[in-house]
Amino acid sequence: MRLKGVNYDVGRVLEGHLMRPTYDPKIVHRELEIIKSDLHCNAVKIQGFDIERITAAAEDALNQGLEVWLAPEMFEKDEQETFDYTVRAAKAAEVLRQRWPERLVLSVGTELTGFMQGIIPGNNLAERWANPSLREGIKSGTYNKKLNEFLAKTSAAVRQAFHGKVTYASLARIETVDWSIFDIVCVDHFRHKLFRDSYGEIARSYLAYGKSVVIGEFGCCTYKGAEDLGGMGWDIVDWSRMPPELKGDYVYDQEVQARELAEELSILDDAGVDGAFVFTFVQPAIETDDPAVTEMIGNLKFDPDIASFSLVRSFPDRRGASYPDMKWEPKESFRAVANYYSEH
Repeated sequence: MRLKGVNYDVGRVLEGHLMRPTYDPKIVHRELEIIKSDLHCNAVKIQGFDIERITAAAEDALNQGLEVWLAPEMFEKDEQETFDYTVRAAKAAEVLRQRWPERLVLSVGTELTGFMQGIIPGNNLAERWANPSLREGIKSGTYNKKLNEFLAKTSAAVRQAFHGKVTYASLARIETVDWSIFDIVCVDHFRHKLFRDSYGEIARSYLAYGKSVVIGEFGCCTYKGAEDLGGMGWDIVDWSRMPPELKGDYVYDQEVQARELAEELSILDDAGVDGAFVFTFVQPAIETDDPAVTEMIGNLKFDPDIASFSLVRSFPDRRGASYPDMKWEPKESFRAVANYYSEH
């Protein structure tokens, strides 16, 4: 693979929750430095809502020599709000592209069928995925028609403001995108027990579009059995309870995550994709000095990292041993990805 990447969250907003409560440019700089030098990445996909944050992080990454995929993400808004936001982000990204014309790619959205209002009926992501008409809508192409109409309108407006390569982070097996309007095919592709044996074949099928294919997200949570649930691995916690509780008997296991990521990288490499971004580097929501969050974490009867896709285990109240300037410790998956990227 040409692109050896990882996703990096500078402040996604999901259901009103800011996933990176505190943005510290020094921490961001140091983490990007580690991503390049120790994780052996040559690319990073920067995800977040605040345009100033994502462009600031992108500038830092570009200065350090990384290729940057800029992924501005506005979730749970309607089509017009999402359109306006994406065009604003494109204008900001163009300023960076003029300085680094060959190392910046812009994504115009992430899995919008689920994350944007107006395609599948429902007030939030959970309601939309539980909609009784979901399966039939996907099968008939109804939702894909709405998605592609939005993407065509948005990409056309984005290209008026941003003059570099443009893509969209689609959801494998769910979204059928008109890739003719994009420069790169980007697919979020998590392995699941239902298609475990055909994971590589599915990735390879996107090569038929005749364009560079990049896996925008793939990963695994940190417990026995997480490899069977893929992108839904996080759904083992009942966050409606206080304190939150696990929905069953799950055993924390870093080896599962490390082994799964190494296998997926090898399969994707063999499939012939141009690159892949591991989801994700850090779970910054746990790294906080907020007393309420620290108290909640302290009252949990389980390690919150169990439901995390991150390559590092975050701490709310202490530093790590490997990197004393960071509030996290590399997991076995960090070392597995670093080894694969350094050797291939």
